[in-house]
Parts: sequence; structure tokens; C-alpha cells
Amino acid sequence: MKAFLILEDGTVFEGTSIGSTREVISEIVFNTSMTGYLEVLTDPSYAGQAVVMTYPLIGNYGICREDMESERPWPDGYIVRELSRMPSNFRSEESIQDFLKEYDIPGICGIDTRALTKLLREKGTMNGMITTNADFDLAQVLPKLKAYTTGKVVEKATCQQKYTVPGDGFHVALMDFGTKKNIVKSLNKLGCQVTVYPALTTAEEILADAPDGIMLSNGPGDPKECTSIIAEIQKLYASEVPIFAICLGHQLMALATGADTHKMKYGHRGGNHPVKDLKTGKVYISSQNHGYVVDMDTVDPEVAQIGFVNVNDGTTEGLRYHKKNIMTVQYHPEASPGPHDSGYLFEEFMKMMGGCADAEK
Repeated sequence: MKAFLILEDGTVFEGTSIGSTREVISEIVFNTSMTGYLEVLTDPSYAGQAVVMTYPLIGNYGICREDMESERPWPDGYIVRELSRMPSNFRSEESIQDFLKEYDIPGICGIDTRALTKLLREKGTMNGMITTNADFDLAQVLPKLKAYTTGKVVEKATCQQKYTVPGDGFHVALMDFGTKKNIVKSLNKLGCQVTVYPALTTAEEILADAPDGIMLSNGPGDPKECTSIIAEIQKLYASEVPIFAICLGHQLMALATGADTHKMKYGHRGGNHPVKDLKTGKVYISSQNHGYVVDMDTVDPEVAQIGFVNVNDGTTEGLRYHKKNIMTVQYHPEASPGPHDSGYLFEEFMKMMGGCADAEK
């Protein structure tokens, strides 16, 4: 069956329908990872977006459910050059085509994803529609595309109830803004007991449980939409509990302490982004998935300093807070399937909870 990808600038790509045949409007973003398509599909940070995979062949090792980063896929749509119809892997449980159908996710294959990615890089992230209706009317479709916003997707991506993953070591409170399973696994592997809290949990409830440390997770959407969450993070900042924040959590902590954020032209999404640690001078290859960034010039030097920068474009990739046991990064040290260069940051967090003076030392 034919399918069409219509962009808000009027560009139309024609291909073949995959997954569900329902019509969807979403924000179109691209991911440059060569592996890990299942982890991309099940990353809650993609809620409200449709993902273009730049690697040309997707699905060749099928769906291995134990690799899922959450209980379900989150993108509104999936866009690939070529979809493998016959997965070959002893761990595979089903094809990606069946997986998309199971969760009612529409997609399109057989289009020039290289041309699409180039267009998104040149013009910036755009909204788009995936449809199987060959009789679409651009005059009616384009206003709908321009009107689309992701909205408050954090409230959709978070867990509904508090739960605990047992451990014999430090007790970590993890605020779930759309957390990936591997954040919990990474902490648990170091012996931590992890209590996961819904995104709208109050600071008072979290602090009443007396955690040794607090983690602010990744998540989808515009951080400025999370006004009530930012207010709670300000209270957590005022406490003396060590805090480690990732991705959206990093942005929310920055907003809570007076900095600003803005939407990037096309964001960073993939497993090959170089980040420089300004403290050590070392460069790490990182996994990233964000469309917003902390404005470097708005960070109060009395509050924090830039700790990490992106080597490609010089944007902020992390902050180290003064007089506070707080460290935040824009990228993903828990990256699954990788790269694992920055996994050491979880060990840094362990040291923070163990009584190190502050995140600068």
C-alpha cells in the first residue's frame, strides 16, 4: 500500500506503508544511530514525535523485547529507507513490521531518507503527516501541520505510581519524566535501591523518604511546559541531597536556577555525538536525544559553570553547580546499546552520595 509523508513546507515523499495504516501528524526528527533501533522506538523521549532513521536498513535483527527501554514504543510514526522483512537473530521474537502493527504505529519506508534528513538539517525540524490517503488536499493539510504542538508529553510518558527496585546500597529517588530502563539498571548495578516517582510528585514527598541521592531523568517535550515540575525542582535544589540530572532533567534544573533554554534547529539524536569534559579535557562519544538546549549565556556564574560542551557545535552539554552537590548532563551516560564512554558519571554520582565535598572536586 502506498503511503505519503507530507511536511509543513509542502514537500511530499511517496513510499510504502509499514505498521498501522492510520493517519498521524507529528514533529519529524531524525536519529543517526547505526544500531539500537528498538531502544530508539521504546525511548519515552520520543513521545509526540515521528522518527526518521538515517541508517538505510532497519529491522535486520528483529525485535528483542529484553532490550526495550520501556514497556511500549513511543514515537507517533516511523520513517525508514528500507525495512528488513526477514529478521535474523536467535533472540528475535517478531519482526519490526509486526511490532509497529501491534502498537498501532504508522510508518513509511522506501523514501529517500538521506534527502529528507538533509532537508530537516537545512530548514530545521518540521511537523509532518504520514497518511495512506492518496487524495490528500495540501491546502487542508498544511494548516493542521503548522498548528501541531507536542504539548505536555511528560505527563503521558511518566509512570503512574511510585515503585521501588531493591538494592543493598544507597537509596536513590528517581523522578520519572520519561525515564529509560537502563537508568534504573545502571544505578541498580552499582547496588543502589531505586525508588521511581511519577513526574508530578512533590519535593516534600521525595525528601520525606530520606533518599541518599536524587536523579532527574530524561523525558520528552519542551522543558518550559513543565512549570509545576520546575517549582518542585527548586525545592530539591534548596535541599542538601546530591542530585544528578540527565537530558530533560538537566534542562529543568537549569530553568529552576534561573537559566533559559531554547529549541535547536534540528537537535541532537544519535549515538555518535562527541562531548568534551571541560574539567579533564577528555572527549567522549555520547548517545543523545534532545531538541532543546540550555542557553550558555544565561547560566549565572555564581550558581553553576559549564562542565561539558558539544565538540561539533559548542552547545551546552552539562553543568557543575557551585556550593551544591549537583551535576547535570544533556547527554545519556546510561546509553543502551551504547556508546558507554560516559558511564563513569554514575560512579561520580556514587561518590557524590558518599560525601564528596561538591561536584566541582
